[in-house]
Amino acid sequence: MIRFLQKDNKMVKAIFWVIIGAAVITMVITLIPGIFQNASVTGDTYATIYPHWYSRLLFSGDTISMTRVQEVAQQQLQRQRLPDFALPFMEQRVGQQLILQRILIAKAHSLGLAATDHDVQNFLHTGQYGELLFPNGQFIGMDKYKQFISSQFDMSTTAFEKALGDDITVNRLRAFITAGVTVSDNEIRDEYRKQNIKIKFDYAVISADDLRKEIKPSDSDLEAFFKKNAARYSNAVPEQRTISYFAFTADQLPGGEPKVSDQEIQAYYNQHQSEYQVPERAKSRHILIKYPGGAAKTDAEAKAKAEDILKQLQNGAKFEDLAKKDSEDTGSAVQGGELGFAQHGTMVPEFDQAIFSQKIGDINIVKTQYGYHIVQVEEREPAHTQTLADVKSTIQITLLRQKESAAESAYAQQLAEEAGKNGLAKTADAHHLQLVTTPSLPAQGTIAGLPDGSGVLSKAFTLAKGAAPAFAPSGEGYAIFQVTGITPAHAPAFADWKDHVAKDFEDERLPQLLAQKTKELADKAKASGDLAKAAKEVGATVKTSDLVGETGQVPDFGQVSSVAPDLFNMSVGQISGPINAGRTGDVAKLVDKQQPTDAEIAKNLDQTRDQILDQRREEVFGVFVSNAQQEFEKHKLIAVNPKAAKAPNAGI
Repeated sequence: MIRFLQKDNKMVKAIFWVIIGAAVITMVITLIPGIFQNASVTGDTYATIYPHWYSRLLFSGDTISMTRVQEVAQQQLQRQRLPDFALPFMEQRVGQQLILQRILIAKAHSLGLAATDHDVQNFLHTGQYGELLFPNGQFIGMDKYKQFISSQFDMSTTAFEKALGDDITVNRLRAFITAGVTVSDNEIRDEYRKQNIKIKFDYAVISADDLRKEIKPSDSDLEAFFKKNAARYSNAVPEQRTISYFAFTADQLPGGEPKVSDQEIQAYYNQHQSEYQVPERAKSRHILIKYPGGAAKTDAEAKAKAEDILKQLQNGAKFEDLAKKDSEDTGSAVQGGELGFAQHGTMVPEFDQAIFSQKIGDINIVKTQYGYHIVQVEEREPAHTQTLADVKSTIQITLLRQKESAAESAYAQQLAEEAGKNGLAKTADAHHLQLVTTPSLPAQGTIAGLPDGSGVLSKAFTLAKGAAPAFAPSGEGYAIFQVTGITPAHAPAFADWKDHVAKDFEDERLPQLLAQKTKELADKAKASGDLAKAAKEVGATVKTSDLVGETGQVPDFGQVSSVAPDLFNMSVGQISGPINAGRTGDVAKLVDKQQPTDAEIAKNLDQTRDQILDQRREEVFGVFVSNAQQEFEKHKLIAVNPKAAKAPNAGI
């Protein structure tokens, strides 16, 4: 090798030094983490994903902005109706999901599966939005397109089309990775047979609630249990605090209720014009004939019924009367079919297209995934901005509340500062307010004199005894308060905690007793072959199930496949072992077993194949995703903003 290099071969030497250089750089990246971390993982960047090892050298990673993470997290929070305090956890979850998406997109690019602009445009023409954006093959126009994307997704068209392209790319990757997943006909038959076996069984029930009555510990037993579990009860009595406070309501503000001027209303209206934009909307009513899921047994029968109703309406019948009589949309039927106003895109595509293109007053039949709709458009409103007169009263209330809130907060701050100088009692007396001292309260307690004392208690448990007066909302105004006493969490005396100890004692003994009694029942039943006789001997109650499948629910038993899946493998007449159903202990005897026929299996072969394939594809793609994530982590191709990394970890 050395002789080879000693020759005057510049090309070979150049290649050699390139190889050495690449190796050195790789070692530096691997052995000195963060050496290339720069502004790309700071500031507004949540994380940067590098498709290749050399991407870090070129600073050419795919970035995820903190702003985008926060936007999506806020949307998820609202959609799932979660409290605001869950936002940090939601941000972490969304951030990890977006990182995973970028990893998959990088993988798709490496396999040549990335979506093109043509793919996105084709989807807009033919995908789920095609009927809305290209009715009768004609584009609705750029302005309406932008308005639709903004109202439905709160995104620009550029951001929407990029997100759409990402979705297409990930779906292509999924299809590519799972293309080889197959399932044999024998596996399909076995799975369908397993899923559709139905059984009927007698079962003897021992109730945990009944057994609890048999546990009768003496005082000495309970005291011994209390001493044995001293650590468990060391802080059983929670910390409590005594609070002195006075409170005021809005009608006690100095100067009375705030006023709102017309000029302030006008200024607010001018500053919030975007909030008063009303998109195009249509008011309609309908009569629904469901298929499937309705009275009609076939599509043709549902269509014929819809056509008959249309004829009756055309011959003078009242729409509201027929809606109440015939509509299978129970929500709108009682209202005479009225659906009220709807914006573009809020209804299923076929219905949406009808109410925004159909002539007002005309009645037509529209078919959707729900069945046949007899639709009448009653009114349409073009997109417009509400006038000041339309929203004046709402603005007035908003500004009044803002002023009241600001005035209350400022007054509370003033009183707290005054109380810090003169004391709570003098301050309360000076403003004709009543000073109250609470009994000792836990953090989750209630303050009897306040409509809502939770804010006061929450803040009080962060303050030291005798700390400067603080203030917090009280439900109807504010309370100014001071912590005057603290009782630390402590162990109770046995006599004071005896009832709690008795319940804990029962809770600890009950599972063991239930398991023991259920085993005794099972042993007796198997020995005699007579479940009813064994149940009588141990005091159990015998019941009989309906004919149920694996998802069937049985009273005092639960879902059969979760509680006792082995019942489906038993023969008629066979008695089970002990079954733990949570609140009951059970023993079952199979009395009937029905399996699907070959004809039923053949009829459902395709549907079952799709079901199994979907499940297996999800499993295969899940493994691929997990491996891809581990690969990127192993090679340090994910750089997360340190600030983001400190957030509560919700995982991917």
